[in-house]
Amino acid sequence: MSAANRGVIYMGAGHVEVQPIPFPELALGNRKCEHGVILKVITTNICGSDQHMVRGRTTAPSGMVLGHEITGEVVECGRDVEFIGVGDVVSVPFNIACGRCRNCKEGQTGICLNVNPARPGAAYGYVDMGGWVGGQTEYVMVPYADFNLLKFPDRDIAMDKIRDLTLLSDIFPTGFHGCATAGVGPGSTVYIAGAGPVGLAAAVSAQLLGAACVIVGDMNPQRLDQAKSFGCETLDLRQDTPMPDMLEPILGEREVDSAVDAVGFEARCHGHNHAHEQPATVLNACMDVTRAGGQIGIPGLYVTEDPGAESQEAQHGNLSMRLGQGWAKSHSFHTGQCPVMKYHRQLMQAILFDKVSIADAVNVEVISLDDAPRGYADFDGGVAKKFVIDPHGSVAA
Repeated sequence: MSAANRGVIYMGAGHVEVQPIPFPELALGNRKCEHGVILKVITTNICGSDQHMVRGRTTAPSGMVLGHEITGEVVECGRDVEFIGVGDVVSVPFNIACGRCRNCKEGQTGICLNVNPARPGAAYGYVDMGGWVGGQTEYVMVPYADFNLLKFPDRDIAMDKIRDLTLLSDIFPTGFHGCATAGVGPGSTVYIAGAGPVGLAAAVSAQLLGAACVIVGDMNPQRLDQAKSFGCETLDLRQDTPMPDMLEPILGEREVDSAVDAVGFEARCHGHNHAHEQPATVLNACMDVTRAGGQIGIPGLYVTEDPGAESQEAQHGNLSMRLGQGWAKSHSFHTGQCPVMKYHRQLMQAILFDKVSIADAVNVEVISLDDAPRGYADFDGGVAKKFVIDPHGSVAA
């Protein structure tokens, strides 16, 4: 089939536009992609990592079609697709994975060896991630469909819960991965750095994992209020009070069992210098407040090249991290992309059986494709919302 198609295009720092783009084909370069499908996009979300590009903090080229958080309906299948059919409603992991390489067979789908000639790992619509067309569009092509796609069991139920299920493509598994790799479990005390959508997803994931106390730190009062809305304790990091002193009245002690960095490389200082950028601040703070022998999950994005960084070292991904502190406390660190397929089926079940209300936790707002530039601007302005684009008006108000 073929039809008109539009997408959100990165035009340069601080500028995105919705423009006509080619309708996707079942093709990889000059050869047919018989293992792929074409989706009519039902929802596609604006991610904080998209904002890194739009702020001009990466080497993303102008003209890139953005978007890696995709949920859609299959409208065309390649000849070799066996278990996914036209009409299926599916969640698309943001990681593109072949299912054939050593890493995929080990479950490390975030670092597939066959989908990006430049480095392990690929994603839709993201700089240095293989050049794949993004999914903030009306239609998109997905390769290796049988391996990658998560089919929702019932279309009507899926559409009823689409505001939650749309978050399975990235931020819910990513937040859960941050907690899982930080060793969060029943009775844990957890510090979550950052109250953006991934931080809030990590906080609700910690609750799902049985944490006794979840503490979220940020400098944005609106986002801290959102964390409080579902039972989290909060730290206002605009204060000059040392973080251990802020933890003590909450926990009765000055350290937590586990910490999650949901901020990444655009981190800022705490206290009166909170407007000043210091890329290693969160990593160092996590080491300060995590108990000896504790674990630190790092789903927040760190890049190899940051042309907008204040220091020359940080422009090349070199950060002033106090690794000696972590070594002395026998911390373990887990970095890298979340392997979405490790978690998305289980988290889907938690949504379908009403064990978690992830859309409420991250404060989803559904917008039209034409409203995407406004969504980017509002997100960058610090609103406590997760913007979900509905290209075809499929989502009930």
